[in-house]
Amino acid sequence: MGGAKNCPETPRQKMIGMMYLVLTAMLALNVSTDILNGFTMVDDSLHNSVDAANNRNSKMYRDFEEATQQNPEKMQEWYNRAEELRHRADSLYNYLQEFKTQIVVLADGQKLVDERIANGIDPTREIQGKDNRDVAGQYAIVEGNGAVLRDMIAMYRDYIVELANTKPELANEFSNILSCNKMWNEHEKDSVNWEVGMFDGMPVCACVTVLTKMQNDVRTTESEMILYLLDQTDAGDLRVNKLNAYVIPKSDYVIEGSKYSAQIILAAIDSTQRPEYYINGQRINDQGIYEVVASGIGQKSYTGQIAYADPATNEMRYLPFQSEYTVSAPSVTISNTDLNIMYREYENRFSISVPGISSNRLKVEVSNGASVKQDGEYWIIKPNAQAKNITVKVLADMEGATHVMGERTYRVKTLPSPSAYLKSGENEYTNCNISRNALLDPNATLIASYGKDGLLDLPFTITSFKVRINGIYSETKGNKFTKDQRDKLGKLQRGSDIIIADIRARGAGGQEMTLSTIIFTLN
Repeated sequence: MGGAKNCPETPRQKMIGMMYLVLTAMLALNVSTDILNGFTMVDDSLHNSVDAANNRNSKMYRDFEEATQQNPEKMQEWYNRAEELRHRADSLYNYLQEFKTQIVVLADGQKLVDERIANGIDPTREIQGKDNRDVAGQYAIVEGNGAVLRDMIAMYRDYIVELANTKPELANEFSNILSCNKMWNEHEKDSVNWEVGMFDGMPVCACVTVLTKMQNDVRTTESEMILYLLDQTDAGDLRVNKLNAYVIPKSDYVIEGSKYSAQIILAAIDSTQRPEYYINGQRINDQGIYEVVASGIGQKSYTGQIAYADPATNEMRYLPFQSEYTVSAPSVTISNTDLNIMYREYENRFSISVPGISSNRLKVEVSNGASVKQDGEYWIIKPNAQAKNITVKVLADMEGATHVMGERTYRVKTLPSPSAYLKSGENEYTNCNISRNALLDPNATLIASYGKDGLLDLPFTITSFKVRINGIYSETKGNKFTKDQRDKLGKLQRGSDIIIADIRARGAGGQEMTLSTIIFTLN
């Protein structure tokens, strides 16, 4: 797919751009509103360009999808980026369409716009109040929608520039096309925000044409980026310049009694010739697949060679190779990611692996509980409510048969209750002296955890608590002091005690608990 080029500006696009500039200049001269009809002609031409870009982009996306289906390993990453590009471009394009429609609603009325839509007519293509100079500014500037559009264009531009980071000239082009910097205002004799410069005093028909041009810019940059992404699919391809022999084993770690299997290949060989494969002096099958039943624990090695005909001389050439593999007794590695024990009714996270065997070929069975596999080599194991111990058994699928790789038994305990802390800034306080600033921090929050040095990091939510100030308790729902409580705390003298009691917390499983009282001394 190499050799993709940027979409050049066609003569038709150049003509449309020139017409747009001429009409804008005439508008600035405040000539008769009849000239505004010219904007309709430009808008129609822009729509034709947009339609052509839509068709072109749709075809390129289809080609991209077909190429990905044929070669997903090479294409999938770039196809995913193309899909994100399509989503972002569609989002901005559709917002521009809605922006135009809402301006026309203000100019012609909602009823007339609804009638056009009901009749299958784009309401922005047939405008009665095309010379209205107020509604564009009202919608874009007064109601603030222009600033929203400016931010969306800026986000799309930044995304496109980042996506094209390996091609600076393309990124610079997009930065200019999708610029939304401040603009010079002749009336104000000063620079103004982009939305003011674009929409202040702009007749509806001119405003709609400008927005259609922006839609065309979106589709044009989208076209160039699709081509850029297609070009990147070939950027990482390797080019070989010599011949090498390779041994590719399915696994170089084999369990006793299972098969060792390896693919032996000659890289960059002429596809019209079939090399010959030899192991320890004996020729093997023409596919270069070497299989032997593993026997005897320990390291095994073998040598061989690949014979092929030299394309230039037709003489036989021989490329030697050697490889080795290890035969071992069944074994398993089981480690508890969080703890060395299991907790009752808690989702204990385990990393389980068997040397030489991929995780998707492993199966975990547990007694007195349940297990669920997560991404990679991780399993969630949850003991039953009454379990005192739990046994984890690991099995592996090898050559169509299931082998027990090992098992281990764990003690089961109940989760300990967390402690309550007052988190202020980056610090956590409990049963200690506390400064006035830390206590009265408006963001100070009561939390429940096992502390910074705790073995577990579980989510708890403080639902309510009581605080005693000057001997009087007041209750709070949530995890922060009320304004009234903070006002009273602010009047306390140094050495005063603050007691936080009846602290209620909810765990991740929904269970409610009461935490220990906290006592602070104001210093």
